[in-house]
Amino acid sequence: MTPKAALIMGSDSDFEKLKGCIAKLKEFDIDVDVNVISAHRTPDKAAEFAKNAEEKGIEVIICAAGMAAHLGGVIAAHTTVPVIGIPIKSTLDGMDALLATVQMPPGIPVATVGIDNGTNAAILAAQMLAIKYTYLKDALKAAKLNMAEGVEKKNVRVKELAAEI
Repeated sequence: MTPKAALIMGSDSDFEKLKGCIAKLKEFDIDVDVNVISAHRTPDKAAEFAKNAEEKGIEVIICAAGMAAHLGGVIAAHTTVPVIGIPIKSTLDGMDALLATVQMPPGIPVATVGIDNGTNAAILAAQMLAIKYTYLKDALKAAKLNMAEGVEKKNVRVKELAAEI
């Protein structure tokens, strides 16, 4: 059985900023159902999607929205499936979207990553899914090891550059 996530964006204009999220989910062999659903322009569709997510096998939902950024909260209000919010920079350097995503009332949590940080949303989704899908634990450990090795290589290179000055 393959884990399944949904990625919902409030507008198709967000797609370019979310390619890294989609790529990272696929890198972890997580099926991803990508949708454009607006919390404000298609509220009934948002509620319906959230209410039927679990029945469709969706185990985590990632919501990306800018400006008012109520998408994550609207989805979370209608499901018990974990929701991760990605605030998208559109106005006010994305601070409006960040605050709208992270400041949820008690009982309606939305885990929130940094502004435009779809990659971290995908990694967080993989960490959540690793509770059930043990292959993800190994993949996440390998990714962290690769990241650490990359930093070590950069450290060596910076030392070499500094010695040349």
